[in-house]
Amino acid sequence: MPENIVGVISDTHGLLRPEIIKVFKGCDHIVHAGDIGDPHIIDDLSKIAPVTAVRGNCDREGWAYKIPRTEAIKIGEVYLYVLHDINQLDINVKAAGFDVVICGHSHKPLLEKHDGVIYLNPGSAGPKRFTLPIGAAKLKIEGKSIDVEFIKLSD
Repeated sequence: MPENIVGVISDTHGLLRPEIIKVFKGCDHIVHAGDIGDPHIIDDLSKIAPVTAVRGNCDREGWAYKIPRTEAIKIGEVYLYVLHDINQLDINVKAAGFDVVICGHSHKPLLEKHDGVIYLNPGSAGPKRFTLPIGAAKLKIEGKSIDVEFIKLSD
């Protein structure tokens, strides 16, 4: 069974750090969980791998309205549900058959499992905010097996 590597990023707020390009090199897919800040970020990430992105609460310019608020994608045998703010989750992800929920918004890295569903927030990869870390994540998917790796980025 082939392994799929998914780069997970959120809350770039217009800043795509050069080290993200290196970290995500070799990824099969990239998920951006909103607060993109600049459409060029999606363009630049698309040069690495196909991108699935959702609109965050700060994505208010004209270009952003073409980006959906939620996305559902299948990577290998795993179903991912993507939204910006976990507090706006309005479906039963377990009943809908999702394996992973990816979100952003809080700028705080999070990895939890509830009722068999993984909830992942990679944290913020954009400008430094308060004392919160700067980071991203990678999902390694093989069959139904999912491993999560957090990536610390420099300030």
